Amino acid sequence: MKRLSLFVLPVVTAAAILLISGSASATNGYFSHGFGAKSKGMAGAGVAIPQDAMIAATNPAGIAFVEKRVDFGLEVFNPVRQYTVDGAPSGYEGTFGLAPGTVKSDKNWFFAPHVSYNHPIDTESSAAICVYGNGGMNTTYPDSASGGMGTFYGGETGVNLEQLFIAPTYARKFGKNAAWGIAPVFAYQRFEAKGLRNFGGMVADGTPDNLTNNGIDTSTGYGLKLGVQGEVKQNLTLAAAYETKIKMSRFKDYEDLFAERGRFNIPPSATIGLAYKVDPLSVVAFDIQKIWYSDIPSVSNPFSNLFEGNPLGSDNGPGFGWRDVTAYKLGYQREINPEWTVRGGVSYARQPIPDSEVLFNILAPGVMEWHLTGGFTRQTGKRSEFTMSFMYAPTVNVKGPNPMEVPGQQTINLRMREFEMEATWGIRF
Repeated sequence: MKRLSLFVLPVVTAAAILLISGSASATNGYFSHGFGAKSKGMAGAGVAIPQDAMIAATNPAGIAFVEKRVDFGLEVFNPVRQYTVDGAPSGYEGTFGLAPGTVKSDKNWFFAPHVSYNHPIDTESSAAICVYGNGGMNTTYPDSASGGMGTFYGGETGVNLEQLFIAPTYARKFGKNAAWGIAPVFAYQRFEAKGLRNFGGMVADGTPDNLTNNGIDTSTGYGLKLGVQGEVKQNLTLAAAYETKIKMSRFKDYEDLFAERGRFNIPPSATIGLAYKVDPLSVVAFDIQKIWYSDIPSVSNPFSNLFEGNPLGSDNGPGFGWRDVTAYKLGYQREINPEWTVRGGVSYARQPIPDSEVLFNILAPGVMEWHLTGGFTRQTGKRSEFTMSFMYAPTVNVKGPNPMEVPGQQTINLRMREFEMEATWGIRF
């Protein structure tokens, strides 16, 4: 009974908190730049460094090298988002000009907990349960924009996407210092859109009842995460992980907004990385992560599809026009003494939004590129530790034309920067 309660507690605790929290993330597109405070302190690098139970969210194979433990964490996320419109609307029939000026998004502080429990079965295998958020996006532009009419002249404007993942994980060692792992992934999404009623004449079925201001809608889906890890030579570990595309149920209340009648699947992703132990106290890690946003029509379809006879909500309807993202992550960790370990890192990924796609991406300005990180772990007892990580993503601007205006009439500049802090409490049994 005790073992069962330890296994179920992370799911019950984290699911209850996550489902009532307004989480948001927009680092590598709308994916998180890492999982767990230890990995995040190293800019998200760590697919080949299993240090705590949160490795299950990055590489299922890693849990084979982790002791029996539970890790509880809380992320505090501060994205600062705004857009600026230059140039007055032309007013010509068939155009859709925005009011000139700068508008900032409200609600700039978000909280997202996570929890993971790892349980070695025997000397060769382990099982874990991991509950975490892998992304999201949020904007809330006030109805005071555009002289009191809202960004798109429909009152308060914005979207909120939250994602929750539950991953029961199994890993088994093979050969010398090597393991494979597998994790079926259950995904849960919540979504809401506001202020888009003036796009109502552009929907597939001609009746925009499921376009905007319909409250929170939810969707669910399943996928699979696979991982492998092994020491390729002394002090050098190679690891790789892959997560399949997760086919989600449709957002029926927003089937006039997203392509494929409200389908918003979660893209596949893959990570490969190396960890090199420089000396007994130091390790350097380098990861490369690929996210295939191009596999998701509601995310990758260009807005120009609208002008080619593909209305909103249709199979080939307009989306956000996002490109695939490849993130490069470099991290360093050093044990100062038995009580203190420090970390630092830097990562880069070209942001996914072309300058031709700025109009719709007022709603989802996931334009971050560089991430600068640091962190530490403090041993607080024989079986407990406290870890913190910090991330700063410098300001990025993406500027392009309003595609629904006369060419050269208006430009839209998306601007964003981020700060994140995460604290994790780890307990070994």
